[in-house]
Amino acid sequence: MTKERTPKQLITATELKQNLGHYLDFVIDNNEVVITKNGKKAVRLAPYLTDYDRYYAIKEKSPDYQYGGKKVSYEEFMEIYENSDLRMELINGEIVLLSSPSAFHQEISGNLFVMLREYLRGKKCKVFYAPFDVHFYKEGFRDPDVMQPDLLVACDTEENVNEKGRYMGTPTLVMEILSPSTRSKDMVDKLNTVMLSGVQEFWIVDPEKSLIIVYGFKDNGIDAYMVHTQGDTVHSYALEGLLVPVSAVFESV
Repeated sequence: MTKERTPKQLITATELKQNLGHYLDFVIDNNEVVITKNGKKAVRLAPYLTDYDRYYAIKEKSPDYQYGGKKVSYEEFMEIYENSDLRMELINGEIVLLSSPSAFHQEISGNLFVMLREYLRGKKCKVFYAPFDVHFYKEGFRDPDVMQPDLLVACDTEENVNEKGRYMGTPTLVMEILSPSTRSKDMVDKLNTVMLSGVQEFWIVDPEKSLIIVYGFKDNGIDAYMVHTQGDTVHSYALEGLLVPVSAVFESV
C-alpha cells in the first residue's frame, strides 16, 4: 500500500481563529495543518482516521509489512537480519517471514530430534533444530539462500563454524515439516535450494497426510525418491543405519 505524501501547512493560532472554516476544509481534503503558538509548533490538525484506516497506517510501519516479500541482496538481508528480532529466511533473493509453528508441528520435530540424537550418539555428525541458520550456496548462483530448516544433520561442524559461532557448512540431511502457510515453498523452492547446494538428503514431513517424502541427491540432482506412509520405516539415503518408523514420527506425546 503506497500513499502520497500528505500536504502540510504551517499557521499561527491567530490565523486558525480567523479562518477556521477554511483550514477545516483543507484538512478534510486529506491535508495537515500545524498550528504554532509563540513561534513553536503546538498542535497538528489531521484528517480523521477510522479504526480500519488507523490499523493499516500502523501496519505499513510494522517490520512484517516492510520486510515480507521484499527483494534484497544477500548483504542487505544480513544487515536487516542482524537488526531485527523477526525470524526470516532469504530464498531466491526474497525475504520470507516465519510464523510460530503449531503444537503438532513441535511434537513431530521433537520426535525426530530424539530419534536423530540417539542415532548420532558417539558419531561425528550433529543434529540441530530451528531456529538455526544455514547459508545454502547453490551451484550457479553468486549469493546463498539463508534458511532455518526444521531439523538438520551436519557432519562438518568442526571446520565450518566461523568466529561468530555461525555454521557455514553444508548439511548432510535437511528436514522440513510442512504447514499450510509454507507447504508450496517447502515442496518447491526449498527442495530446489537444498538440491543445488550439495545437501545429500532431504525429508519433507507432511503432518496432514501422515507421510514422509525422502529425496536422495547426487551431483546436485535427484538420485532417489521415496514416499513413506503409516506402517513404513524410512531408510536414510545418506546416513547408513538410520531407520525411522513413520508411526513414531507422528506419535502424539
